[in-house]
Amino acid sequence: MSCAICPGSFDPITRGHVDVIERAHRMFDEVVVVVARNSAKSYLFSDEERLDLAQEAVKHIPHVRVELVDGLIADYAKKIHANAIVKGVRGSADYDSELPMSLLNRHLSGVETVFVMGEPSLAHIASSFVKELARYGGPYEDLVPANVAQALKEKVES
Repeated sequence: MSCAICPGSFDPITRGHVDVIERAHRMFDEVVVVVARNSAKSYLFSDEERLDLAQEAVKHIPHVRVELVDGLIADYAKKIHANAIVKGVRGSADYDSELPMSLLNRHLSGVETVFVMGEPSLAHIASSFVKELARYGGPYEDLVPANVAQALKEKVES
């Protein structure tokens, strides 16, 4: 049985993330969406909120589960005997930032990273852009799953 992990901060999860997870599901028997904890980062949503939002956003995809993970992705990949780490890439900037991490993860765990090219119609979506749009009253609802749009609305209005 093949297993892949799709790690990220998912603050919040977007339609682009869901697209990559759906495509990873078609390549692997099981996919674990890893909501990473990083105490050095400042998040709009709490760890539990990011976990809950991701779980709701991918519940329609069979054999996909969502885990909140502390520590190194490479350690978690080894722990669950993952066959691959799947990362979405929207363009050369994403590739340039992901390549060193993929090499380090392989060095630490022996687990290969599989790059999945982002769907061109979703390539402009980034969590940071979505949060800015929400903060300033711009349209973001079509960039994220419905549950995330509702959570963003509640978060920025509070």
